[in-house]
Order: sequence, then structure tokens, then C-alpha cells
Amino acid sequence: MGFSLGWHIIIACFGVGLPGLVLFAEWRAHRTGDKTYLILAKRWAKVLGVLFAVGAVSGTIVSFEMGSLWAGLMSKYGEVIGLPFALEGFAFFVEAIFLAIYLYGWSKLSAKAHMWSAVPIVIAGIAGTFFVVCANAWMNAPRGFTVSHGKIVGVNPWQAMFNPAFPPETTHMILAAFMVTGFSMASVYAVAMLRGKHDRYHRLGLLIPLTLAVIITPVQIGVGDWAAASVGDLQPTKLAAMEGLSHTTKGAPEALLGYYSNGELHDAIKIPQGLSLLAKHKIDATVQGLDAVPATDRPSNPLVTVTHLAFDTMVFVGFAFFGLGLWLALIWKKRSHIFRHKWFLRAVSLSGIAAVVAMECGWITTEVGRQPWIVYNVMKVASAVNPVHGIQYGYYALLLVYAILTAVLIGVLRHLAKQPIEEHDT
Repeated sequence: MGFSLGWHIIIACFGVGLPGLVLFAEWRAHRTGDKTYLILAKRWAKVLGVLFAVGAVSGTIVSFEMGSLWAGLMSKYGEVIGLPFALEGFAFFVEAIFLAIYLYGWSKLSAKAHMWSAVPIVIAGIAGTFFVVCANAWMNAPRGFTVSHGKIVGVNPWQAMFNPAFPPETTHMILAAFMVTGFSMASVYAVAMLRGKHDRYHRLGLLIPLTLAVIITPVQIGVGDWAAASVGDLQPTKLAAMEGLSHTTKGAPEALLGYYSNGELHDAIKIPQGLSLLAKHKIDATVQGLDAVPATDRPSNPLVTVTHLAFDTMVFVGFAFFGLGLWLALIWKKRSHIFRHKWFLRAVSLSGIAAVVAMECGWITTEVGRQPWIVYNVMKVASAVNPVHGIQYGYYALLLVYAILTAVLIGVLRHLAKQPIEEHDT
């Protein structure tokens, strides 16, 4: 499940961020009469179609895995968290229908009608991610049910979906999806420009998604602070794992890097009182440590190290992107020369991979930091998994499927990238 989600989430990000870029490019084409924007819109729409098709396959696999791998979870709590999954299904079909209309309607609809047909794609892409992340947020802050004599009663699916963790978690993920899309798209054009392609098509192809991504970055940093504070309130043990904090501490330091072993964080760079300030916004605030709960109710030492380093990596990449945005702002007034700054283009060319790494690290933090719980303080992973023997063999089949999907996807995208820019694209 972890492998499937780690693969699928990358494709899902483009389903959130790319429709808006396509719509913006088409709108600018009709607003300015510049055919370059229209070429970008049509080419990005083709990419969107390919990614949607592949994402539908990987998303279906994930849906089946929810039932086949997590029998204990779904049999007991399926009625509690079923609502957001059902709503995500509606969002998926809306996106599929209107994407078909959009792709096949270039020459059949008026310009205005064609642009309007893209709006539901934008909304549905964001909504689908919102609903799925609401379900994950429930696993971090379970609500909407009571337990009586070992049975689930008094189910309130709306309360479950709109749990205390959903506002920061959904916002953080949706913004991350836009950043992954923006930096990834920009990185493709940055590589092309390093190879000498400086025409208007490549300049706009770089600037449009890059501008979106760097504008979102400082907002995301603020949302990240909000999300971390929320974790501190709702899941203090996870926050302790994120920071490698062994003991409940007043004026807790912020720890950077290091590894967790024998109940202590080693070789870390510590900023005095930094964690108390970030988590509680008070330098002398008390922050709960891992020792506040039994060892059986917190991540193991290796998992604390994984959570801590994943969290640090995500934060580091976020601030690196902030620096990239400042760099862009400094040279913006001379934007005709932006494309001659090779080191800037090299940095942009790496930003796509870095964005994916940061996003994956965010999910590692969320999922690994919650261990051994699948539903925080309610159900452990050991009680949720399917106990059937031999189910692990499906993992090898899964690796084969994703290897084929990856090869096909790369091949198709490379084929689209190599197509010459011709007049019929306009």
C-alpha cells in the first residue's frame, strides 16, 4: 500500500495542479492573441490526458488495496470513513467526463464554451484530493463514532470527514500538489533551455508554472507551521517523533538532522527553545516527549529516525524553494536575461525532483510518525491488516504492474516532448 500510494500520489498531484495551468494558458491565448499560449495549452492538455489515464489505473489499484489489504480497518470503520471515498468517486467521474469534452472539443466548441468546460476539471481535481485527504486526516484525528461493547455505534460520517485534522492537512496537500506540478513542469523547460532552446515557447513554458510554484511556496511554509502546531495538539507523540524528542521538555530545542537510537537523538544540531517556539509559539512552553507513552504505543527507534529525517528533508526543500523564489524575484526586472543564468536554470531543473521528494517525505512523516497506529490511539496496524497467508506475493505482481506503467508513461511523455512545434498545434 505504501509503494502504491507513493507512486500514485505523484500522478495525482498533476491532476490537481495541471488543469489550472492548462486553463490559464488557453485564457491568455484568447486574451492576448498570442498563439504560443495556445500551443502550450494544447500540449499540456495532451499530457494531462495521459497522466489522467495512468492515474486512473493506479488509483483503481489503491482502491482495491483498501479492501484487500486492510480487512480489519474497513470491516470495522468502513461505514465511518466511507463518505469521503464515495465523494471522491463522484469527483473522479466529473473530472473524467469534462476532460473528455475538453480534449475533443478544441475545434467543436466555441472558445468561451471550451474554456468553461475546463473549470469542472480544475474543481474536481482539487475536490478529489480534498476528500481523500479528509479520510487520512480522520486516521490522525478520529471522530464521528462511539464504541459500545466493542461495536461501532452512533456513526456520524460528516463529523468523521470534517475532523479537527482536516483543515491543515488538506490545505497542506493541495498546495503541495500545485508545487509539485509547477516545479516539475518548469524543470522540463529549464533542461531544454540549458540545451540551447530559448524561444518564446520554452520561456513561457518555464515561467508560467515556475511563477505559480514560487508564489505558493511562502504560503505553504505558513501552512506547514499551522500543520505542525496542529500535530502538536492532536498527535503529540508524532510531533515528538518528528523532532526526535525523547523526554517531555520545557523550552524544548529544535533538532536538525541526527539519528535516534537507544531512546536518544544523536549527532543533531539543536537550536535552544526552537521547538517550543515553533510548536507552541512560546519559548518556555512544554512539549511532550516520546517517553510520555509506553514503548508499544510509539514508533520504534528506526522509525523515529525515518520520521525525523523525512520531516527535516521536507522543511529543508521548502526553504530552498523559498530561496529560489527570492532568486527569481531579484532577476525578474531583467527577465530577458533570466534564461541566460545557467546556475538559475540548473536549480530550476532540479526543482521538480526536489518537489516530489519533499512531498513524499511529507507523507512518510504523516504515516510513519503515526506508527504503530493506523487510526491514532484507536486501532493499531497489526489489527487492521489482512491476516491471510501468501498475500505478500501480490506485492511482486504489483511491482511488475508499476514497472510497466512507469515505462509506458515515460515513453509516451518522451514521444510528446519530441513532437515538433507545428502550425497545426495552434
